[in-house]
Amino acid sequence: MSWRDEFRQKVTTARGAVEAVRSGDRVWVHEGCATPEILVEALLERAPVLRDVEIMHMLTFGSAAYTRPEYEGHFRHNGLFLGANTRGAVAEGRADYTPILLSEIEELFRFRKIPIDVAFIQTGPPDDHGFLSLGTSVDCTLTAAQCARSVVAEVNRQMPRSLGDTFLHVSKVAAVVETDRPLLELPVPQATAIEERIAANVASLIPDGAVLQTGIGAIPDAVLRYLRDRKALGVHSEMCSDGVIDLIEAGVLTGERKNIHRGKIVVGFVLGTRRLFTFLHENPIFELHPTYYTNDPYIIAHNDRMIAINSAIEVDLTGQVCADSIGLKPYSGFGGQLDFMRGAARSKGGKPIIALPSSGKDATVSRIVPMLQPGAGVVTTRADVHYVVTEHGIADLHGKNIRQRAEALIAIADPKFHNELFDFAERAHYLDSRAALVH
Repeated sequence: MSWRDEFRQKVTTARGAVEAVRSGDRVWVHEGCATPEILVEALLERAPVLRDVEIMHMLTFGSAAYTRPEYEGHFRHNGLFLGANTRGAVAEGRADYTPILLSEIEELFRFRKIPIDVAFIQTGPPDDHGFLSLGTSVDCTLTAAQCARSVVAEVNRQMPRSLGDTFLHVSKVAAVVETDRPLLELPVPQATAIEERIAANVASLIPDGAVLQTGIGAIPDAVLRYLRDRKALGVHSEMCSDGVIDLIEAGVLTGERKNIHRGKIVVGFVLGTRRLFTFLHENPIFELHPTYYTNDPYIIAHNDRMIAINSAIEVDLTGQVCADSIGLKPYSGFGGQLDFMRGAARSKGGKPIIALPSSGKDATVSRIVPMLQPGAGVVTTRADVHYVVTEHGIADLHGKNIRQRAEALIAIADPKFHNELFDFAERAHYLDSRAALVH
């Protein structure tokens, strides 16, 4: 039987495809812009006949309705990275959060510490050899699909065909649902004046020939706009967004000085708009790879001048970085922050950077804090932190003692909070006296 005949035999409705899910199963859902909404919606329709189905994924878009109270007992979400559509359910106890480095997720599938029963994926149409491209998002999903008992694929004509390690053969898929619909998008965020100042400070640390890792949000996108005068920049990152397009077209982002994958943008997934999806389609400058590879600190460190730019919720005066929770409440996840912080730290000329506004809640609270909130999770330890950047400047903490760290971090805090930070630092004996502080 040819792969074409096999493919046609596997085409079914969404309702028919999700019958692969049984009570007690664990279902993996493709993340980000590749979230297979029609499969998720069809699964919800089966809720009355299903019990104790665990739905696992990283950041997805869409409603994630399976986290609603009415689905308790039928579905329970286990999040590896939380988004706005799931964090409320976790906070209220209807869903779970698993703290884990992004680079270590896939080994849980391979060694069946967390076996996957059914993988819901979204792909583009098969090529002439019967291979389906996972398009915008390889991340952990390719490995989940390879390890799953059954794979259900939404095959969407509008999914771009990305290159690299992105392919799954038709023979590995149990059911196919054909669609032709726009992908979910992540709009380009508009940076505030404060975020622009932070981005300018971060950009001052980036030399020609640097290899970039940037996360999600307005600050990373703004940083890219400050790099138009650089030469021969590269990208090795867990993800990228629309912001790379202008730098590629301007001849700034060439990757020509990368030590590995020279000339290529290496990422695990992309988050952006239709403009990015169109640009990605069959574009050989992009290589998508599974997260166990893109986020391996050993691989990351192979690139000289590796610049890792990540965000935080708060940083304490010793340099501990909370990035995944607000106090006791999980907010997002570890993601790739520590993977890239450690990889960049081991790179020749590398710079791990934490970038955040100095204050929050309309400047009523400092995000440079005396101590992390009770229950706050430490994502980047004070031994791993190097640069912390706010709109007020840059604190280089690497190799610095606690006194020096407190001095440097107070200097980049919002001035309205200096007094309370000084007072705490003195009481904690981080500082001998205010006179010792240069500010």
